[in-house]
Amino acid sequence: MHCVSRVRLLLLSAIFLHIFSINLISASEPVEEHSETTQHGIFEPGPFIFDHIGDTYEWHIIDIGHKKISIPLPVILISRNQGLIIFMSSKFHHGSKSYRNFHIEQEGENKGSIVETLPDGTISLPFDISITKNIASIFVSILIILWLFIKIGNAYKRNPLSPPSGIQSLLEPVILFIRDELAIPSIGKNKHERFMPYLLTVFFFIWINNMLGLIPIFPGGANVTGNIAVTMVLAFLTFVVTAISGNKNYWKHIFNTPGVPAWLKVPIPVMPLVETLGIFTKPIVLMIRLFANISAGHIISLGFLSLIFLFGQSNQILGYGVSVVSVLFIMFMTLLELLVAFIQAYVFTFLSALYIGMAVEEHH
Repeated sequence: MHCVSRVRLLLLSAIFLHIFSINLISASEPVEEHSETTQHGIFEPGPFIFDHIGDTYEWHIIDIGHKKISIPLPVILISRNQGLIIFMSSKFHHGSKSYRNFHIEQEGENKGSIVETLPDGTISLPFDISITKNIASIFVSILIILWLFIKIGNAYKRNPLSPPSGIQSLLEPVILFIRDELAIPSIGKNKHERFMPYLLTVFFFIWINNMLGLIPIFPGGANVTGNIAVTMVLAFLTFVVTAISGNKNYWKHIFNTPGVPAWLKVPIPVMPLVETLGIFTKPIVLMIRLFANISAGHIISLGFLSLIFLFGQSNQILGYGVSVVSVLFIMFMTLLELLVAFIQAYVFTFLSALYIGMAVEEHH
């Protein structure tokens, strides 16, 4: 029954985490998917790569000739001139047209963002809370997490003493691994249980979205954990949990570190400043680590894919030869990223557990 209550807390934490991240993801300036990647017939790998790892206002499926097939997503804008505006992204016709004086900027500092042309001809940026590709992918992961853990929770309720079977037998070792190898060693046997829902939420959210990002077709392909707004929310939640859970001993070590010479604490509080800075650098490291590692994997794979077109432009036969090497390397990178998807979820969860453990540790 303890496991059922943990699952319920896990689901509530997951929903809160996903909803809290929506505004920050929307503010991360999505780019119009599949913008022009050639100039005068020359393939440009830079726009090609960043168009694929960036956020978009539509979910691209496939190109058939010059026709782009994609799933339109809701555009939700709050304009100072028109108020609340809601419409589907298909009104933009893949960024080539405007709708109700709104259009997707194709160049300049606001490239990829929706801007409004006011009656006097000036440009204004509306407050954008649209459901972009990354946010839609987060909702997909919500459904997956709900399906997985409601199914597991119901199985425990029906047969609490029976051995696990099916999806339950697949995920139970992972849950026990997080509890026995991360939570208990880092936080302690007596205090780890109240932090398990958060740690499980973080782990499965990162792992599932990492795996979805490796699927090239719908409902995969979104670069959720490679979006710094998402990793910032995850790191911020770890920061909040750590700060709220910190006991008297934790704050004493920050503001009056024992065993440190007095001249490092007064009159110039060197050590308190260093320790206080450490409170903020820890979540920043969590944010950048996850963002950089996930984005780097996608960029490397797309870079080797770009080599096929770059060499093919100069020599078609050379392009065929390079394509064999590139495809083999992309397959290797994909297998490696399957491992990285788990490792990055593990590292983020482990460091979060470690920071929480430091905050709740009692004085010896």
